Amino acid sequence: MPEKADPFELVKGIAMVGLQGQTQNPGDYTDEEGLLVCGKCGKRKQSWVHIPDNNSQDRKILVRAKCLCEQRQEQLEKEQEEKRKAMLQVQRLREASLMDKRLEESTFDKFKVNGENSKNFRMCQRYATGFDEMVKKNQGLILWGGVGTGKSFAAACIANYLLKQGVPVVMTSFVRLLEIIQNGGDGVQRLLSRLNKAKLVIFDDLGAERGTDYALEKVYNIVDGRYRSMLPMILTTNLTITQMKEETDTRYSRIYDRLFQTCFPMQFTGDSFRKKEAARRYSEMEAFLNGE
Repeated sequence: MPEKADPFELVKGIAMVGLQGQTQNPGDYTDEEGLLVCGKCGKRKQSWVHIPDNNSQDRKILVRAKCLCEQRQEQLEKEQEEKRKAMLQVQRLREASLMDKRLEESTFDKFKVNGENSKNFRMCQRYATGFDEMVKKNQGLILWGGVGTGKSFAAACIANYLLKQGVPVVMTSFVRLLEIIQNGGDGVQRLLSRLNKAKLVIFDDLGAERGTDYALEKVYNIVDGRYRSMLPMILTTNLTITQMKEETDTRYSRIYDRLFQTCFPMQFTGDSFRKKEAARRYSEMEAFLNGE
């Protein structure tokens, strides 16, 4: 029979490797037991452990230990690595989100709150912070209202908040979605895979699209699939709720009907932010050119 391994010798070999890699910093010293002590925190960087050998004799081995300084440094490095991985995960999620570049910087702290949209701001923020509950309830949103009233911005605020928390979100427009589907190829399957895996899907500008029967059937399948999988959706649209409910084209009406079953309608009103911004820029330029 092969000779039984000696646990003492095994541990001793491992301990020696650890001690060889240990550095003695300026200020470190050896105490009365011959153990290395950290000169900063005063805690031992070595210790004795007792291991029985094959003869059941208790023998001690010098092993490397971690002082408070090393423990804190290890914890700091661990936190930094976790932060790096989290940032990398967020970046990957953002790259997979299909979000329009102009919306990537949309955040709640940049939300221009006024008397017309303060309620919507609170509701969208509440949706984002309570997203786990929204997923349990399969609860989505329909953000509807006139052009330029902040619907896409609000939806992007929710998306960016969740992406920062590491939640997989896809935000795309129905126009872009139909273009990819109608062009066919490998892009369709990759897109469908993203839409199926995302915790939240945001469809921007519902009603602006014009698609073939085949493409609209695909859209319905996506919406229906998320409905059946209990995964929430957010839609933005310039259409009114009445227009959607009274739609006579069955290709669209059945999409809308499915959305109404899980999405809470939220109206956005007021003057167009885009028109206000254009007017402001016009006034600034006019003043500059007039030397004012």
